[in-house]
Amino acid sequence: MRILAILVAVAAAMTLTACSSVPILNVEQAAVTTANNRALTSDQVRSAIVRAGASLGWQMRDEAPGTLVGTLQLRTHTAVVTIPYSATSYSIRYRSSTNLDAADGMIHRNYNGWIQNLTRAINAQLSAP
Repeated sequence: MRILAILVAVAAAMTLTACSSVPILNVEQAAVTTANNRALTSDQVRSAIVRAGASLGWQMRDEAPGTLVGTLQLRTHTAVVTIPYSATSYSIRYRSSTNLDAADGMIHRNYNGWIQNLTRAINAQLSAP
């Protein structure tokens, strides 16, 4: 009976862990759109990305021309993304993480929420007058 209870507890723990993992969300070639359809330079897109990230606690650094690396640290969790950008589009790609159980293309579901928030914030910055 005791062994059965242990097996049930282990199965329950495994189920809860599996429920918190989802496929890693990457944003690919999101179009740069503005409120009045004005063209932006790649430097203006970079600035919008940096402002958006800073508003959410992301630390952004230049890696190469047209590429930023964003790092978000929350409690004991760290997410790192690569953000290639141009005057017409940007992407947000998973790079690495700590304590988010990333494996085989899966990650803790909170990561995807952070990426969705970053995407919304970037789009808001790009649309700002």
